Amino acid sequence: MIKMNDITRDGNPVLRKRAEKLSFPLDAKYIKVANEMMEYLKNSQDPKIAEKYHLRAGVGLAAPQIGLSIQMASVLVPGPENEIVFEETLVNPVIISQSVQVAALEEGEGCLSVDKDVPGYVPRHDRITIRYQTLDGEEKTIKLRDYPAIVCQHEIDHLKGTLFYDHINKKDPLDIEEGAILIG
Repeated sequence: MIKMNDITRDGNPVLRKRAEKLSFPLDAKYIKVANEMMEYLKNSQDPKIAEKYHLRAGVGLAAPQIGLSIQMASVLVPGPENEIVFEETLVNPVIISQSVQVAALEEGEGCLSVDKDVPGYVPRHDRITIRYQTLDGEEKTIKLRDYPAIVCQHEIDHLKGTLFYDHINKKDPLDIEEGAILIG
């Protein structure tokens, strides 16, 4: 079981490296890692388990965040009634198209690897199309918008060595393009 002390923290060079592409069939150890990453997300969103193990809630976890420089990220986005809006482990994900429309989370973004609060808007694309492979190697193309799109962009950034605060305007953290969608 992945716990908070297994999460790679900001400052570790693995978080700034471009992750390696995976080839198929996936090695059994990578399937195990993917299952453990998804298990962390599920546990972190369960108040009783999260409290018992002192887990910070997460909606995404990329392999570099547990010290592995490989192109794999698990995403678990709950909806308003705790129904699952999006659940998938993305292998070798690529954003193949994106909207011009900018969106950002009203409260800013956080990251399991970044222990401090970094205020500011993180401009993202409101709609994206991602091509990726599943754990069994099936190629999929999906369209996402709003919160799930932001979460996936955050996780794909991890695979490129980018952290969310790299996108925040350094001079004016609350500056955002006119007409941007703020997601609450």
